[in-house]
Amino acid sequence: MFKKILIANRGEIACRVAETARRLGVLTVAVYSDADAQAQHVRACDEAVHIGGNAAKDSYLQWQRILDAARATGAQAVHPGYGFLSENEAFARACAEAGVVFIGPPASAIAAMGSKSAAKSLMEQAGVPLVPGYHGDNNEPAFLQAQAERIGFPVLIKASAGGGGRGMRRVDKAEDFLAALASCQREAKASFGDDHVLVERYVTKPRHIEIQVFGDTQGDCVYLFERDCSVQRRHQKVLEEAPAPGMSEVRRAEMGAAAVAAAKAVGYVGAGTVEFIAEEVGDGDLRFYFMEMNTRLQVEHPVTEAITGHDLVEWQLRVASGEPLPAKQDDLKIHGHAIEARICAENPDANFLPATGTLQVLRWPAHVGFRRNADAERFHEPATVRVDAGVREGDAISPFYDSMVAKLIVWGADRAQALARLDSALRDTHIVGLHTNVAFLRRVVASRSFATADLDTALIERERPVLFDAPGLPLPVAAAGVMAQALAAETALESADPWSRRDGWRIHGGARRRFDLELGKTHHVATMERLHDGALRLGLGGEFWPFSAQALGHDRYDVTLGRERHTLAVYLRGERVAVFGAHGSLELQEFDPIAHAGDAAGTGGRLTAPMPGKVIAFLAKAGDVVEAGQPLAVMEAMKMEHTITAPRAGTVAELMYAVGDQVAEGGELLRLSE
Repeated sequence: MFKKILIANRGEIACRVAETARRLGVLTVAVYSDADAQAQHVRACDEAVHIGGNAAKDSYLQWQRILDAARATGAQAVHPGYGFLSENEAFARACAEAGVVFIGPPASAIAAMGSKSAAKSLMEQAGVPLVPGYHGDNNEPAFLQAQAERIGFPVLIKASAGGGGRGMRRVDKAEDFLAALASCQREAKASFGDDHVLVERYVTKPRHIEIQVFGDTQGDCVYLFERDCSVQRRHQKVLEEAPAPGMSEVRRAEMGAAAVAAAKAVGYVGAGTVEFIAEEVGDGDLRFYFMEMNTRLQVEHPVTEAITGHDLVEWQLRVASGEPLPAKQDDLKIHGHAIEARICAENPDANFLPATGTLQVLRWPAHVGFRRNADAERFHEPATVRVDAGVREGDAISPFYDSMVAKLIVWGADRAQALARLDSALRDTHIVGLHTNVAFLRRVVASRSFATADLDTALIERERPVLFDAPGLPLPVAAAGVMAQALAAETALESADPWSRRDGWRIHGGARRRFDLELGKTHHVATMERLHDGALRLGLGGEFWPFSAQALGHDRYDVTLGRERHTLAVYLRGERVAVFGAHGSLELQEFDPIAHAGDAAGTGGRLTAPMPGKVIAFLAKAGDVVEAGQPLAVMEAMKMEHTITAPRAGTVAELMYAVGDQVAEGGELLRLSE
């Protein structure tokens, strides 16, 4: 086993690798950018080396600096995590040449599977079924358009060197193909340095099922069963689970054997994932097609760990140090069911627009880390709730890296129990300070399609009416939380002097306190009345309810509103207050009449950036007449492209930036005249 390794990554995966290394007695070295100088992964490691500026291209993609750091600190091996350099053939080869072990597959395997086109050709030779499409080298736009028309719409354009949904577009009509192709190629070039794409038939109700494989240096290879990653938005995974619902033992064995054959065909070593597109063909059976191989550890590896009892990072370290696989195929069994939810800084109701900001409040459900299975003959029940995070309260989510905040993983004896535990864990996850997808995830988990395992990659669109713009905590309940917090604050300021009490008692009549609250752009007036007998009453919108509240400590309150009783968590930060309850959450703001008057005056013809990012393209020029909803600009933030559309019809009066410029959130991109 190694004595010291360098972790060439950041965030939760760097913390995750450091956790296993610490348990095994292996020292760790972190690397960090300017933006990550105080990051959690830096503190999680024994040493840390600064490698460059904020952007990934100036730091985490600078593999020569990372190799220099490994040599300077005496690290014997480099763990690349996922993303960044994890599937970089040149980096893997440079590590080998420098005498530093790359904790991953050999460069030749990365090269063979790193190109989707080349990998598909290899699988075709091996007899693995492929989705009909064009996987060749000719990337002339007119030629690809002709190929798409030959295949038949809808088609899927995919970056050949890509992953994570970047450089991928579904195209339904021939007239939209060239614009989608250009966007794919821009995004692929920016993310992977390669704009080569392939075109495939779009499977109309596809399930995304992947097989976890593991090979060692002795030539052995096993599969650790499958994960269903069908629930996606913008071609990026949202929820992942293992095993795949409805998977028969026959099909599982067939897909596992195909995945192992694919790995052995390229001399694979370490952790890898063979991804398949599957479609139902009647009687619940599945037909599957090879999609790609990810030559690294996957984001969703914890669900495999949960159902097998094995620590895959430990396997990586042991295999990379020359040891044989810790288990044989016959030793591996499935126990229970696990689901992972990716918690991201984004606004689902605004087309999953990435969010930046400070984690003013970060509260996780009660959890412990995973438990490993040291004995292949016995399964030790894992933690029912696990959180993999690389941030802590007070940290900032910046625009320089992807939007994932953490991963929430639950285990249950069966899928029904895992679903119940996931909903409970999401309910107890409280994040304040920026938009997140936590409430959205709860709605997905509760949706008919997910609850009944009617899974495919269009699930989110199919369930759109119940997933988006859904009501959160009822406003009267949220107002009760605001008042409970206010009462507790007043009580804390009271002294033993009866004349200084703040309970609102009056000799004649009651007392009323007014709360001016803003939800969205709507002004609400709530009142808390203390009647002459001391009872409290909450008023809102002309309705009144008996009200009482008791502080439970740690921002929690026992609130009674009318005949309903609620346990609420209330967090006051500046002029904003966030209230969390069993049925959802709501964030309110103290109403500001001056700001409201400014809103009423309107913003005229200004069009502003919804998030910090870089201008990739302007799709209109000064003097152009545009219609409402017409695309006007394309921005890049958190590794994804985002199209800005016209809020109304008008004429482009002026462009305020040039292509390539960085724009702060709220920066004026262009002006429209009537």
